[in-house]
Amino acid sequence: MTEIDYGQFHEWLQQARSAAEGGTAGTAGTDVRWELLRRFQESWGYEPTGGERWEREEPDAHKTYVSGLKAGSSDAPVDDEPCDVDPSLAIPAALDEWWGLPFNSFADRWRLYWTNPVWPPTVRPDPTGYGIAGGLPPENPFTGPSEDLRVCVFMAEDQYCNEWGYPAARSHLADPPVLVSAQDDDGQEGWVLQSRSLSEFFVLLAVTRLPAHYGWTVEEGSIDPGVLARLREKLRPMGLLPWRELGARTEFFGGPDVIVAHDTGYGDFELVAYGRTEQALERLAETLGVDWSESICEPESHREEG
Repeated sequence: MTEIDYGQFHEWLQQARSAAEGGTAGTAGTDVRWELLRRFQESWGYEPTGGERWEREEPDAHKTYVSGLKAGSSDAPVDDEPCDVDPSLAIPAALDEWWGLPFNSFADRWRLYWTNPVWPPTVRPDPTGYGIAGGLPPENPFTGPSEDLRVCVFMAEDQYCNEWGYPAARSHLADPPVLVSAQDDDGQEGWVLQSRSLSEFFVLLAVTRLPAHYGWTVEEGSIDPGVLARLREKLRPMGLLPWRELGARTEFFGGPDVIVAHDTGYGDFELVAYGRTEQALERLAETLGVDWSESICEPESHREEG
């Protein structure tokens, strides 16, 4: 197995951003970022199954159930029911591209992701009352004066505790920034920047999910400040914005055949390390000055039926 240094991921990501910025006007300019996604998935062992895929038009079972309950308790005609999709808003090209990727690991193996897709994107505040997140406040860093304060949601955490969307005011862009409904650094609920673009969001989503399934893993509830100092000295930030989900605020660091997730929020573990090989985690443990000899767990993928 050829070693891959994820300490270089920041450079790969920056190259993808630069290529997107220089893309053809009117297109998402995401080809390089999709190639980065493909290579990342492949490097951790994902291969398209060729089997059943999650289709974007597939009905949301939970939403259908909740809508049925509301309809059964209301005397209003069905035609008068509010709609959570605004057809006047464009759907960004990058979102459409992602669904069509032949190596879309979410569409192929959605059970690895613990998220629910929303297609077509629905607006917040949700006029149907299903989506719980609100819109943006009048003063926010994502829209200008007098612009649309709604958010278009395209993905939600498994229990809908967090939602990911893009500003409705930026829906005309091919690859707009992504926001997440979560607590900000001051502990206030609202919308926080999750990724600089939709295509980068899907790279980040794969980083948060696939190594946990395909990689060798170590989980630490808390770590010594000295270990954290050595982590920041020896490994490099991957250049992705912190992942926010269920109270966690997770930063990613890369090194030779390893990725380390460091949570400064309220997740279950302060540090989780993923290795493409067991030996990579053993080398990392030596680098950090810790003993993981009894802590390394084999990949979940090894327990799959052949």
